[in-house]
Amino acid sequence: MASTTTCTRFTDEYQLFEELGKGAFSVVRRCMKIPTGQEYAAKIINTKKLSARDHQKLEREARICRLLKHPNIVRLHDSISEEGFHYLVFDLVTGGELFEDIVAREYYSEADASHCIQQILESVNHCHLNGIVHRDLKPENLLLASKSKGAAVKLADFGLAIEVQGDQQAWFGFAGTPGYLSPEVLRKDPYGKPVDMWACGVILYILLVGYPPFWDEDQHRLYQQIKAGAYDFPSPEWDTVTPEAKDLINKMLTINPAKRITASEALKHPWICQRSTVASMMHRQETVDCLKKFNARRKLKGAILTTMLATRNFSAAKSLLKKPDGVKKRKSSSSVQMMESTESSNTTIEDEDVKARKQEIIKVTEQLIEAINNGDFEAYTKICDPGLTAFEPEALGNLVEGMDFHRFYFEN
Repeated sequence: MASTTTCTRFTDEYQLFEELGKGAFSVVRRCMKIPTGQEYAAKIINTKKLSARDHQKLEREARICRLLKHPNIVRLHDSISEEGFHYLVFDLVTGGELFEDIVAREYYSEADASHCIQQILESVNHCHLNGIVHRDLKPENLLLASKSKGAAVKLADFGLAIEVQGDQQAWFGFAGTPGYLSPEVLRKDPYGKPVDMWACGVILYILLVGYPPFWDEDQHRLYQQIKAGAYDFPSPEWDTVTPEAKDLINKMLTINPAKRITASEALKHPWICQRSTVASMMHRQETVDCLKKFNARRKLKGAILTTMLATRNFSAAKSLLKKPDGVKKRKSSSSVQMMESTESSNTTIEDEDVKARKQEIIKVTEQLIEAINNGDFEAYTKICDPGLTAFEPEALGNLVEGMDFHRFYFEN
């Protein structure tokens, strides 16, 4: 059972290893529990840098994660608070993102998509039964337990999750990721568990054809599409998708949250529970090809330096922005020597180009952090992508987008 303790030092019980990821105030590292040898992922939060509000969010995340014990959810095993740092010890998931795994498969069918969404629905249903709304269901938060074939899908990142009472609907703040936001959130209406089911509908749509149901470079037009429920099933890619799959998507992407299908109802849908006889087994190569492009685009959009990097060498930018999958692999000494002794001019130029990009990213990121710390909005706007919106839970006031949203947080 996960428990919070302040009397036991983390370093007494755990040994830390390589870094797996990093956030604004936290770092994730592989760790091992010394008495058992069991490996985990430790999210280490620098509490000295947190505001009172951030402390509340951290406490809420730990409280929520403690509640959830399900094979399709990344589990919290321990929560340790020390002077200046808080440690959250989670399952070590090494399979990377579900969407990245799909594009590497030799065979992918509608039945496979059904199995994927079933596991996601199982995790969402468990959350909802425990009074938890995730609020940020998206591909980046759908991981695989390991690299083994058939590894379980695990829902991660409960940083935006909230606690609700039963079917409570209220305004819990503007939070989420643009393409997965529900109409009721965009309308600033009271909302609850149905927002997760809308996001599941978006994810299922992508799982079947490799592109999202709502898409526009202009965020205002994107939000108008979502609020109107303006999606369709265009030919030819949707012609080979079964009517049952489309029916489930329609039930998930229902504008009225009161009429939207619930997680428990979706798990009883024929396309899910009668997969072997209802879902098509035909390989969907076009879906895999489209999903590769979708993955590349979302990775690029997720970077702070999207605009700057997109105008430069794309292959170098893509390699820098690719998120590591699980534990980093160490290069063998022979492969390192081979890389160092390679005489190919192409390899040398590319390596130097990548090094230069890395230095450029480090330099500009430091400038960005300095601008934020100094409250220098003018300097900030010169660095940040003007089309990028940062979503923050419990944002108050009118809905603002793009740089106006960033200005809101500089001034408040």
